[in-house]
Amino acid sequence: MSWRTVHLADVPATPWRNGGGLTRELAAWPAQGAWRWRMSVAEVSASGPFSRFDGITRWFAVLKGAGVALTVRTPSDSDDAGNCLHRLTAAESPLCFDGGAATHCDLLGGPTQDFNLMVHGDCLPARMVRVHGDLNVLAGATKIVAIYAVDSGASVRFNEEDLFVSAGTLVWRSLTKAATVHIRGAHVLWMELSV
Repeated sequence: MSWRTVHLADVPATPWRNGGGLTRELAAWPAQGAWRWRMSVAEVSASGPFSRFDGITRWFAVLKGAGVALTVRTPSDSDDAGNCLHRLTAAESPLCFDGGAATHCDLLGGPTQDFNLMVHGDCLPARMVRVHGDLNVLAGATKIVAIYAVDSGASVRFNEEDLFVSAGTLVWRSLTKAATVHIRGAHVLWMELSV
């Protein structure tokens, strides 16, 4: 399977039910019906709650803006003592948390643009890594791998293949055998998940 390419600018935005932002779904599998994994970019314009996704593990990364403070309460938490506060900016590692948790987002200094990777339990293990510079990866067989270039392009060496990913673009593919990957870029997200 070759790379699939999705440009953020080509994807229509869907308003949130609570009016706090917009989401652009870049990729999901399967494409029809209930997805097992999903990658999207959200424009968050107001503080407020996140939608809950029971049975989903979620990664969240700030792409642009001053950042957010996420208060995450797992379903088993019964009082405020169980709340976890996470302050996230575009310079920090993505946050992985339970998509079924009650999560509230407070903007730290105005609107943000954020990337979300959501993965059903049968697609674990999975991960999201923020790259500022270089990353070398040995990606295992039977994986989905994806690269999102944020505000500048990324150069990718995939085995013997060279690829350039322009800003605001997601590329992804499935692997049938292990692959070596080298990524170079000022601001890039690398993702992999099981299939």
